[in-house]
Amino acid sequence: MFEKLELTRMAQALAAHSGARMGVIARNIANADTPGYKAQDLPPFAKVFDDEGAMRTTRPGHLGGGGSETPMQPQTAPGREAPNGNTVSLEGEMVKSVEVRQSHEMALAVYRATSDVIRASLGRSR
Repeated sequence: MFEKLELTRMAQALAAHSGARMGVIARNIANADTPGYKAQDLPPFAKVFDDEGAMRTTRPGHLGGGGSETPMQPQTAPGREAPNGNTVSLEGEMVKSVEVRQSHEMALAVYRATSDVIRASLGRSR
């Protein structure tokens, strides 16, 4: 029922994007001292959501596509290269992690508020 509402679909997508991006940030931090490691990041949520909002396939072979999910692929993030070839900036990764946490909390707040409205409209309370 919830997945049919655009607002909840967007909140779920934002939460999924935030979780995936936090994983990429954690991998960057874990490799901060690895020689030659290139920092990665996911595309912004607005771009990913626009891509998902486009015509999607509902089954294999429909619209000439393979599946219905658009994977979020990490991309090499721009950054200054250290003498050992590593491009991870711990300060930059910390800033990104705060942004991701805020996005995730916003998605959960929207989802909670939407579910409260639906419960109220059905005459049910918490």
